[in-house]
Amino acid sequence: MTMTALVAPTVTGYEVSADLATLVVRTVRDDEVRLGAEQLRFSCKCAHCTRARFDGRFPERFPGIAITEIGDLGYGLNISFSDGHNRGIYPKIYLLSLAGH
Repeated sequence: MTMTALVAPTVTGYEVSADLATLVVRTVRDDEVRLGAEQLRFSCKCAHCTRARFDGRFPERFPGIAITEIGDLGYGLNISFSDGHNRGIYPKIYLLSLAGH
């Protein structure tokens, strides 16, 4: 029996757009994935954001939010935002899934 595994593209690099509104992620397949800061902030899965969702306190939108800093943890990125939130760790495979890859 032959099995074929689906392999997710590997992230090879990333950068923030000049206006701080977009994270550009590059993959080994030379794809370029663009994720908006608002989408990323809304998609945070940290304990604080998860609890805020559970309690009904999580905002529906983050208009004008900007990416202020990125820490590369190897397996994922720790992204900080202009609203002061800096607890979210976004595994690289999660970033690609947000873009539909």
